[in-house]
Amino acid sequence: MRRVVITGAGTINPLAHDVVGTFAAFREGRCGIGPLDIRDVDRLAVQIGAQVRGFVDASHFDRQQISLYDRFTQFAMIAARQAIEQSGIEFRGELADRSGVVIGTSGGGLTTQDDSYRAVYEEGKNRVHPLIVPKLMNNAAASHVSIEWNLRGPSFTVATACASSNHAMGLAFQMIRSGMCDVMVTGGSESMLCFGGMKAWEGLRVMSRDACRPFSANRNGMVQGEGAGIFVFEAYEAAKARDAEILAEVIGFAMSSDASDIVMPSKQGASRAIVGALKDAGINRDEVGYINAHGTGTAANDKTDCAAVADVFGPHADRLMMSSTKSMHGHLIGGAGAVELLACLMALREGVIAPTIGYEEPDPECALDVVPNVAREAKVDVALSNAFAFGGLNAVIALRRFTG
Repeated sequence: MRRVVITGAGTINPLAHDVVGTFAAFREGRCGIGPLDIRDVDRLAVQIGAQVRGFVDASHFDRQQISLYDRFTQFAMIAARQAIEQSGIEFRGELADRSGVVIGTSGGGLTTQDDSYRAVYEEGKNRVHPLIVPKLMNNAAASHVSIEWNLRGPSFTVATACASSNHAMGLAFQMIRSGMCDVMVTGGSESMLCFGGMKAWEGLRVMSRDACRPFSANRNGMVQGEGAGIFVFEAYEAAKARDAEILAEVIGFAMSSDASDIVMPSKQGASRAIVGALKDAGINRDEVGYINAHGTGTAANDKTDCAAVADVFGPHADRLMMSSTKSMHGHLIGGAGAVELLACLMALREGVIAPTIGYEEPDPECALDVVPNVAREAKVDVALSNAFAFGGLNAVIALRRFTG
């Protein structure tokens, strides 16, 4: 099987509009969570979120594109542009045929749906824009990335709630490793910060009204975010042949299902995914130096995260660093794993571990090194990114620092 490397990365998220800015925010422990600026926010019980601020769609797209692109598609296109430009690849001829797109999302064009429902049910309009369906469909981002950059191979969307990005990137990794494709543009994008999206999440009673404090004993829930992270995954031999800069190597991936409860996470299901990723990567447990945890800030999830890591790694769990960057950029749902993979890249390439900010009180059930509040310098050779989603859907990706 072929080796797979990352040769491009792009993002727009609540911390920054690019990778360099996001790394800086991670180092500083900067928080992107604040008061929501959305329509009818006064009708919400939860009025905070991690929004992409300072974003003007007209600065990136023309009027025709804006009429076709929901906010989640716009985010994906911006991040894809950054990643593809960094990779230096031009998709022509046979390479275009052997290159594709797989992007994760959960809500898809939810803001478009929200606006359209308002128009029909609240404002009494009998017509909506003729392009509403292609604008709101979950595969819109993947399709537009494929069209814009001439990616003629497998192109599709994965929707597995909070694990969507990791599932998408894991499948992209497998397709290149198996020889099905040579290059995959992959990651995730989400924008659910509209009235309908927030009101629905309020109903679950898992949302914090003040801050996201993963692993802290006084945590009181998750905070919604939005944004995208997109990467170029490429066969190592091809990247080497064109002397591309390699950001990291993707070495393993595994999936599991709890098969037990639609919302309550299972330690056993999470453990199986972690073990599977280690086995797929062909590495020992003690080779892992950093884990980007799912770490939502809910009691059930945080305890499961820590219990699964302790179960899998045994004594080595006490020597691991594990942080949740959701404390900074919020929970991007289908886009979460993609932005969180950036923290893994930073750990591997720059030797800086992004912190878990907002940590105030130790929790005996989360008694691991969660890198509280302040970033840390440390050499890391292998990093894991964990995603444990509603529906009991788990996906874990393993990366290695590239040394040649």
